[in-house]
Amino acid sequence: MYLPNVCMVISYTCNNFVFIQKKPLSAVIKEVCDGWNLPGPENYALQYADGVQTYITESVSHIYIQIGSTLSALCDLCLLLDSGVRCESLKELASVSTDVTFAQEFISRDGHLLLVKIVEESNDNVIMTHTLVGFMELMDHGIVSWENLSSVFIKKIASFVNAKPTDASIQQVSLDILESMVLSSHSLFLQVKQEITMERLIAHLQVTNQQIQTKAMALLMALLQTAGEADRQVMMNIIHSSGSVQDEMAHYLYVLQSVTLNHLEPRMRTPLDCCSQEQRDILHGLRQAAFETESEGGLTNERRRSLCAKEFKKLGFSNNSNPGQDLVRTPPGLLALDTMFYFATRYPDAYNRFVLENSSREDKHGCPFARSSIQLTLILCEILRIGEPPSETGSDYHPIFFSQDRLLEELFCVCIQLLNKTWKEMRATQEDFDKVMQVVREQITRTLSSKPTSLELFKNKVNALNYSEILKLRQTERLHQEETLASPVLELKERLKPELLELIRQQRLNRLCQGTMFRKISSRRRQDKLWYCRLSPNHKMLHYGDVEEDTDNPPIETLQEKIPVADIKGLLTGKDCPHMKENKGKQNKVLDLAFSITYDVEEYSLNFIAPSRTDFCLWTDGLSVLLGRDMSSESMRSELEILLSMEIKLRLLDLENVPIPESAPVVPKPPSNYNFCYDFSQAEQ
Repeated sequence: MYLPNVCMVISYTCNNFVFIQKKPLSAVIKEVCDGWNLPGPENYALQYADGVQTYITESVSHIYIQIGSTLSALCDLCLLLDSGVRCESLKELASVSTDVTFAQEFISRDGHLLLVKIVEESNDNVIMTHTLVGFMELMDHGIVSWENLSSVFIKKIASFVNAKPTDASIQQVSLDILESMVLSSHSLFLQVKQEITMERLIAHLQVTNQQIQTKAMALLMALLQTAGEADRQVMMNIIHSSGSVQDEMAHYLYVLQSVTLNHLEPRMRTPLDCCSQEQRDILHGLRQAAFETESEGGLTNERRRSLCAKEFKKLGFSNNSNPGQDLVRTPPGLLALDTMFYFATRYPDAYNRFVLENSSREDKHGCPFARSSIQLTLILCEILRIGEPPSETGSDYHPIFFSQDRLLEELFCVCIQLLNKTWKEMRATQEDFDKVMQVVREQITRTLSSKPTSLELFKNKVNALNYSEILKLRQTERLHQEETLASPVLELKERLKPELLELIRQQRLNRLCQGTMFRKISSRRRQDKLWYCRLSPNHKMLHYGDVEEDTDNPPIETLQEKIPVADIKGLLTGKDCPHMKENKGKQNKVLDLAFSITYDVEEYSLNFIAPSRTDFCLWTDGLSVLLGRDMSSESMRSELEILLSMEIKLRLLDLENVPIPESAPVVPKPPSNYNFCYDFSQAEQ
């Protein structure tokens, strides 16, 4: 029998009908329909009235019942000529299609083919939006294959993406559908590639609508991962938007960079084959490009070998009689040969200057080109993380990547000349080789961390960061470290911490009072519905509720749901959250942004996916403060360190009798006109 409380719900809902659990589901539905005088019980289903309103199957043991909309009625309504009725039906269909039970039944009656037909024939934007959303919801369950879609349907979806003035919501779901097609099979990839205009797709990356921008990048990533080498080269013409980049967009740019650079990994992992005539010819080509040797035709074999060994030694090979041995080590393997050859052929004058300048010095003072090139190639591989698979949460990309087709080779050409310059600045000898390489690595990493957007800008910055500047930076950082580690300073820090921690706590609570927009939790990759949560000014109640996308800072009175702070029992993060324990494979991307609060003796939870890592830290810290716990986020630690450092510096200035102004300096008056500008694009060329 059902549990007593369940029976009460059933009796109330269904005119005092009490059902036995052992009865077939069809018999239960028939009794309910008979009680409500509804004909055709085979067209009805049972649906949960509370919580997630999924449909009931035979495997469900506890049934909270309400009469579900009939599947046949939905199909019939979709076919009505009245666009208003059809629109409401399709809107309802898009909502209930998230339930796999409904989706299975609807698809078994060819309902998805009906939606395909509507897409092919309809021109109404509102109807089209609901139809595409419902279709995507159904296909997300993986019940039917994407392969069976008609070319007419694919062309229609592609036309929404290619069109310039069109509904944004239609474009978003169309980009989603095309991404799923590309990832499902190679044949669909070929069709989508044929229909989509790459120029339009790249144009979508430049729009202000972040949803369109992100979904366009997702489709571009899917095309890139499925494409061959020739297609990838075409796609490398991406023009990176100069606007702000959100976390998800930054992740796609990072993945695009990683996937592309990792195509160099096979060369990096392959040692030089001393038996390969082609590779030996490249080595001799490097030698001949650097030295005007006498004709080797009339030389004896012994004289020819002696001459070659002498010139390979001037080139900086350790094993001058068999220079291929220097390139056997992997990494960098053949990639080092590629970079040297690229430099010699792309910039022959600079190559010749490097080799001839150093070959004319004493052996111990000359900068060895080959040895330096091999080590520099390895350093660049490590900095660019070539060979490392992209992280699921990574977002650290280099804007310079999107301005160069051959980033590694071009960076090498700039940095090998930088290396020669640094070698001379350090007055280095062969014994100082490792020290020079450490300085060059630091010059490269510091310059790349400033995010230069062009090769010319990188070149200007890295050359300005000479050896003397590196020494100054190291000295400043060392003094700062010594200063912060001194015993009196450490003691002062401990005394200042409580006051500064309280300042951070108040900031966190104020931030919770302002509130944050969150996306609805979904088992699917796409999350389109929004809700808002904020703390009451007296810090006693959490208010939350659904909001529209264009809502900005909704008043607390409009948020109908609330949870007393006193009822909150715990704070969970990451994989411990209830909404992260299911569909683990799909949730990995947002695992670092997930947190939940449990309340009412831990029987219920409110689940969050933060918009960014910053919001995650603010909310988890704020909730920890409300629960009387210590804040533990990386943002808190960073802010505390910044505040401590600033306070310590102010105290030290005070000890040195340096006057600290009581008020900020006066802001100067605005100029009489604004007829001036600075063209940054010229500086980056």
